Amino acid sequence: MKVLLTGAAGFIGMHVAERLLARGDEVVGVDNLNDYYDVRLKEARLARLTSIAGFRFVRMSVEDHDGMARLFAEEHFDRVVHLAAQAGVRYSLKNPKAYIDANIVGFMNVLEGCRHAGVRHLVYASSSSVYGGNTKMPFSEADSVDHPVSLYAATKKANELMAHTYSHLYGLPTTGLRFFTVYGPWGRPDMALFLFTRAMIEGRPIDVFNHGEMQRDFTYIDDIVEGVIRTLDRVAEPDATFDGEHPHPGRSRAPFRVFNIGNQGPVKLLDFIVAIEQALGMTAQKNLLPMQPGDVPATYADVSELAAWTGFSPSMPVVDGVARFVAWYRDFYKT
Repeated sequence: MKVLLTGAAGFIGMHVAERLLARGDEVVGVDNLNDYYDVRLKEARLARLTSIAGFRFVRMSVEDHDGMARLFAEEHFDRVVHLAAQAGVRYSLKNPKAYIDANIVGFMNVLEGCRHAGVRHLVYASSSSVYGGNTKMPFSEADSVDHPVSLYAATKKANELMAHTYSHLYGLPTTGLRFFTVYGPWGRPDMALFLFTRAMIEGRPIDVFNHGEMQRDFTYIDDIVEGVIRTLDRVAEPDATFDGEHPHPGRSRAPFRVFNIGNQGPVKLLDFIVAIEQALGMTAQKNLLPMQPGDVPATYADVSELAAWTGFSPSMPVVDGVARFVAWYRDFYKT
């Protein structure tokens, strides 16, 4: 297939691109290489991809309406994986406009491109953040997600609503994937695993919010990629059993689906830190702090619907995944 992959220089984007290329797909990667975090890491990811036959890179922001329209008109993509977004819950409190531009305007441009170019399937990144103030665990696609606690979460919920509208009006098959705390080699420097590892190696204390009592459904990057590929290959379909009197939020009479991708087991932040300590062979100096605005105390994915749809569910143990990240970090930064 010929696949458009937005956010190609990102953490998840690079890994998805490598998998698509390895199986023989042609990939056109789009990224604006913004400076939200170290551009050198993005460039290093991109360098890996540009050395692989079948990959082409276009430097562009998805919020560039005319540029995206031309790209879709010229390239005739079979399918689209949309991962480009302004990420980060805490940054959304500081720069809300960046989230509207990239996550709302950019997503509209992708939807419009898919619609006019006759793309056969759009798979896009949503987030576990959409569950917001929910406290019933594990989080299920059947749950209401109408109480976001950050603008980032609100934009991801908006993406799901926008996708459903295009699925309903234009018959565009769309699948949204609610990622749960993705980690692994080549990860983002603003995420806890990266921040903690760097600080510990440099002999600095780590900031541990909610006094380490937060729990996250940490999901290893290879499991995320497997979920993306499997959902991309199974095109979203209308749900013949959809009941308008009791509507399921993750399905529709339209070709629309939403799935969780998580490791099905929340891990306490303090236990996650222990895994890092074991991998590094050192003890962290902990600066225990209260919860930050926009954070939630726990995430926990029910992935039964993903398993039923694709035959796959994530399974990487956190101890093993953290060890792989630490090995990559030491090699990449020559520590």
